[in-house]
Amino acid sequence: MTVEQNVLQQHSQKHQQTLLNQLREVTGTTDVQLLQQALQVSHGDLAEAVAFLTEKKTKVPQQDEATYYQTTQVGNDRYISVGSQADTNVIDLTGDDKDDLQRAIALSLEESSRAFRETGITDEEQAISRVLEASIAENKASLKRTHTEVWSDSPNPHDRKRMENCPVGLKNVGNTCWFSAVIQSLFNLLEFQRLVLHYSPPARVQDLPRNQKEHRNLPFMQELRNLFSLMVGSKRKYVDPSCAVEILKDAFKSSESQQQDVSEFTHKLLDWLEDAFQMKAEEDREGEKPKNPMVELFYGRFLAVGVLEGKKFENTEMFGQYPLQVNGFKDLHECLEAAMIEGEIESLHSSAENSAKSGQEHWFTELPPVLTFELSRFEFNQALGRPEKIHSKLEFPSMLYMDRYMDRNREITRIKREEIRRLKEHLTLLQQRLERYLSYGSGPKRFPLADVLQYAMEFTSSKPVCTSPVGDIDTSAPPGGTTGQLTAEQAPSSTPPEGLAPTPAPSTQQRVPIHKPFTQSRLPPDLPMHPAPRHITEEELRVLEGCLHRWRSEVENDSRDLQGSISRIHRTIELMYSDKSMMQVPYRLHAVLVHEGQANAGHYWAYIYDPHQRCWMKYNDISVTKSSWEELVRDSFGGYRNASAYCLMYINDKKPFLIEEEFDKETGQMLSGLDKLPPDLKAYVKEDNGLFDKEMEEWNTLQARKAQQEKLALGAVYKVRTSQPLPVTKGDPEYMEQPSPTDYSKHLQEDTERAISKAAAEQQEERSPEGLLTAAIKVEYTRLLRFAQEDTAPGSDYRLQHVIVYFIQNQAPKKILERTLLMQFADRNLGFNERCKSIMKVARAKLDLIKPEEINMEEYEMWHQEYRNFRETTIFLMIGLELFQKKSFVEALMYLIYSYQYNRELLVKGLYRGHDDELIGLYRRECLLKLNENAAGMFESGEEPEVSNGLSIMNELVVPCIPLLLVHDIEKDLLSVEDMRNRWCSYLGQEMEPNLQEKLTDFLPKLLDCSAEIKSFHDPPKLPTYSTLELVERYGRVMASLSRVPADGR
Repeated sequence: MTVEQNVLQQHSQKHQQTLLNQLREVTGTTDVQLLQQALQVSHGDLAEAVAFLTEKKTKVPQQDEATYYQTTQVGNDRYISVGSQADTNVIDLTGDDKDDLQRAIALSLEESSRAFRETGITDEEQAISRVLEASIAENKASLKRTHTEVWSDSPNPHDRKRMENCPVGLKNVGNTCWFSAVIQSLFNLLEFQRLVLHYSPPARVQDLPRNQKEHRNLPFMQELRNLFSLMVGSKRKYVDPSCAVEILKDAFKSSESQQQDVSEFTHKLLDWLEDAFQMKAEEDREGEKPKNPMVELFYGRFLAVGVLEGKKFENTEMFGQYPLQVNGFKDLHECLEAAMIEGEIESLHSSAENSAKSGQEHWFTELPPVLTFELSRFEFNQALGRPEKIHSKLEFPSMLYMDRYMDRNREITRIKREEIRRLKEHLTLLQQRLERYLSYGSGPKRFPLADVLQYAMEFTSSKPVCTSPVGDIDTSAPPGGTTGQLTAEQAPSSTPPEGLAPTPAPSTQQRVPIHKPFTQSRLPPDLPMHPAPRHITEEELRVLEGCLHRWRSEVENDSRDLQGSISRIHRTIELMYSDKSMMQVPYRLHAVLVHEGQANAGHYWAYIYDPHQRCWMKYNDISVTKSSWEELVRDSFGGYRNASAYCLMYINDKKPFLIEEEFDKETGQMLSGLDKLPPDLKAYVKEDNGLFDKEMEEWNTLQARKAQQEKLALGAVYKVRTSQPLPVTKGDPEYMEQPSPTDYSKHLQEDTERAISKAAAEQQEERSPEGLLTAAIKVEYTRLLRFAQEDTAPGSDYRLQHVIVYFIQNQAPKKILERTLLMQFADRNLGFNERCKSIMKVARAKLDLIKPEEINMEEYEMWHQEYRNFRETTIFLMIGLELFQKKSFVEALMYLIYSYQYNRELLVKGLYRGHDDELIGLYRRECLLKLNENAAGMFESGEEPEVSNGLSIMNELVVPCIPLLLVHDIEKDLLSVEDMRNRWCSYLGQEMEPNLQEKLTDFLPKLLDCSAEIKSFHDPPKLPTYSTLELVERYGRVMASLSRVPADGR
């Protein structure tokens, strides 16, 4: 009997009571006889018992009753444990004999029972959460992706070649980012890696047909060994885990269209590893108890010390992963402290045997080398009937000291906990007192007492006024008037100020200035700035000011003392476990598994520490990049977007063998690459690398053939040019062709003729045609150079007007500029006067005399191709902006997407190769937001055609483009993606028709899958042909309109 089976046997006596508790808590039935009857009728089948109770309709308010041996945790769909050997029964929920609620509760209870058998932990909310999430997990529809969602490899194998010593990524083969995150975390535990690579199946596999489990686990172990070997020695940047994943998936399919959730996949992965090593351990034993390396690596023990109805007990239990609550706690230690104590713990230390209180403490007696914590970031919303993710922030350290939780430190920890409890009580009292100073008053609005006293001092020291604040306002004046009538009796009779002659009262009327607060910029001179006392004597003022000053000083001193005391208590609590005796069990953070999204769907990746490079690495499917602690904190602590850690993997810092490399026993050299592999796996990897090398060779051959064909074509063009004195130059860019003196070519010819005329006018004596050509080229180049150096608005881009401007700004070689200018003056459509004809003939003659070794024609063609790409990008951008301003967002998207992609390719080579990437990025982002808003509106309408159209827009346009916004990690793009996702996730808690709910749950995983791998989407739209003049004018108009129309289209 294995250790795990011993644990199960210890729990068997409590199992009957556990089943009753589960039925009571899930169904709400409190009648014990009825619960027992349900179990008897169902013969212990939880699903049948629930069906029996729901048919009886005996739901009553749930009774709170804690079981002393249970650890209740809120659900998390990524529960990772090296599970027990108990088989998990997959319940068929597709039958018609149960309604949805019954089936959900049935699966909830079954999974809860399985979790109890494995770890002694029952968790109804966790199970229900997983059941609901299973409805949105990958199913047949999501696996059969449309052509717009296919995961595509680059056709160029060099793009898929592994860089030297770079870790290998894992391809996402259909919502399998969870698999990549878990596998990478385990693979980078080098001890675990060695165990898997050197695993050998039992010698008599064919003679062991004991059960189906053994025949299933051994193929899986072989596929996992193959996968690990490729991750060690492959030449590929990333490898395909399909074979191992499919075996996992096949084991869970209860029907063709139903599969279990992510949590169950992870359970099964580690369960099978344990089973496979157990088979090997039982074969290798020689009269000794077999040791399972998976159990020794991942399992620990804790002592449960408790009181049940006044009776004390102690139980030793095993655990594979420790679940922790997140909600209500600020850091990992707070979570652990809460998880180690359950119930009314005061009774543990009392001697009263007849106490009715129950509770227990957990004390670790043995910690595993790899300590894994499950952070429960999901809770079941009873009102909405669905799980919700907890996004609150939870901090965790890179080094965790577990001394305070060890059984050997039980007494000192209890003393320290009692001291912390006393300090926190004192801290609460001090904070309450400080709050009275900071929020003073009895009304709804409260203010700091020191400020109140300060305001009182300001009031008492203000200049007294002897009249009422409304006494000088004539209430009989017309509403909008500025004058008021006063009779002789109403005229002011007060004595004028000393030094001024009295003003006689008018006999009829007198103008009285009225303060108009909304139209008058300054207060009247006789209106006080602040309220002030009517009457106050010097003695009163002196006493009040003295008292208020003294009281304010006392209040400020008291507040400072309280704040100082609070800070000292916080510091004392922080340092409570900082002495060396409580820092002897260090665990270093090895991996953090992150989930981004909502409770029903999302994306997974992992941060793993590389001890050799001393840095954090981010493993996101095929992408493996260097990261930092700061990035890990941002994505893992929570509170930032929808990303947070759901699993923490710590390793014992005093056991370096976990992450130490392997050394050759004879030479002492560190093993790396293929040297780490056993012979069978070495041959397997060599074969795969050979196939990849062959693929690269075939690609290189194909590209060389294409290059040779292009070279031959260029040679043929040159041969035609040299054999004909005055040919029509073939193969030149369309913007250099002048087939007729119309359109912009006429404008270019006019510029050329103008340069010739200006050069001739500057000559004092008649020059030869060759000298005149040289002077004209100099004039034209000077003009274009001035354009290239001039700062202009985006709408006046001189690069579109002439290729030479583009070349100058991007520092093209001198030979390229000279040949391009010669092409301009060799235009056969120049003016018909003899001077222009002679210039044209000289220019053509010079072109013919240029030898192949004098100019690299491939480089010349490359520069002109670069300019063609620039013009093409400009056309994409121009059409996209025009369509965006017309609110044709569907049509505009592809133009903006491709303009952004092509523009980035240009900008890689130089700042002036393309356009402003922020501008294009803005309109690309806004176009996607508009499409998302329109599609969401269609979905909200509830009308079938509208709903289908909206989801079609999302699936075919928006979702394939999301990786393009994520790949460059631009903050505004990331926030836009978050806004789009939040819009759709907000529907999860809303009531809607079943068909809409089904469509939503099928769509959300695609939206929330934020893998870095780019998916293929529509081909670029076909571009119309524009002359240079048309392009310049049209581009100028659309760019000028951008300053008048905001990006949101309003």
